[in-house]
Amino acid sequence: MSGPLRIAVLGAWHVHARDHGRALAAHPGVELLGIWDEEAGRGRALAGQLDTEFIADREHLLGRSDLDGVVVTTATRDHDAIIAAALTAGRHVFTEKLLSPTVAGCEELIRLADQHDRVLTVSLPRLSLGCVKAVRELLEAGTLGRVVSSRVRLAHGGALTDQLPERFYDPAEALGGAFTDLGAHPACITQLILGEEFERVTASYAHVTARAVEDSAVVTVTTADGAIGVIETGFVTPSGPLTLEVHGTEGSVHVGPDADRMHLRTAEGWSRIEVPEDDPAPLQQWAEAIRRHERTSENLARARALTALVVAANAAAR
Repeated sequence: MSGPLRIAVLGAWHVHARDHGRALAAHPGVELLGIWDEEAGRGRALAGQLDTEFIADREHLLGRSDLDGVVVTTATRDHDAIIAAALTAGRHVFTEKLLSPTVAGCEELIRLADQHDRVLTVSLPRLSLGCVKAVRELLEAGTLGRVVSSRVRLAHGGALTDQLPERFYDPAEALGGAFTDLGAHPACITQLILGEEFERVTASYAHVTARAVEDSAVVTVTTADGAIGVIETGFVTPSGPLTLEVHGTEGSVHVGPDADRMHLRTAEGWSRIEVPEDDPAPLQQWAEAIRRHERTSENLARARALTALVVAANAAAR
């Protein structure tokens, strides 16, 4: 397609709504048309920050002939209805994780995207990191041998500061706590390492700040061939970088505390790995997929698998 992509933001609920809006406004090939939110005050505040229009009528916005796509940053609870409405209206959709609260919901939204020939993409930015790409290359090359275990951690102190608004701790809106939100990132990486099917999922959730949802979580997964993955996350420690390790029968790879520092251990000893550049951010990948008229099939498969793992972990914790 020629000309700029004309995009609107649906929802000011998520803390990333402002970041996505700024990224859209700064993109040379994108025109930010406006912001909608179910709470007018919250929507107008975000529109003011982004120097764009607040649009009170969502249906009118989705029906505009000059609208190409939307970024959905509503409460997770509302994803099914909002994304389905946007796809049915013929709009491309980029959304925060989770795509849907349920696997069936994911499948229905993917079906709608196919039916209406629209590009649907979920924000899974840690999969674009150079260090994760390097780990994937080692796995595909068989350098580590048979993988027997992995550990991935990502955490911050949002529950100890005002980094996260209180609505993030509302189980009716967020549909989960630290694992559903931040834990989605190390969970996706764990699935890239070990695959997407697990024989067993166990979860230990804690409520350090006594909120209604967990603010600290450790989830373990076990595959059919005996590999174990440990996924750690939380809102109650100082913000830190992604840390990652994978162990196999022929070697191990370690990432962190800096994502540009990777080390490989084999029978010959330790060696430093050159970290490739990051891939484009998911929002940019979505915009390019729209222009090329390409499906983001791997992204959607991973988004579906992520929902399945989060649902299993939340059930195990209960």
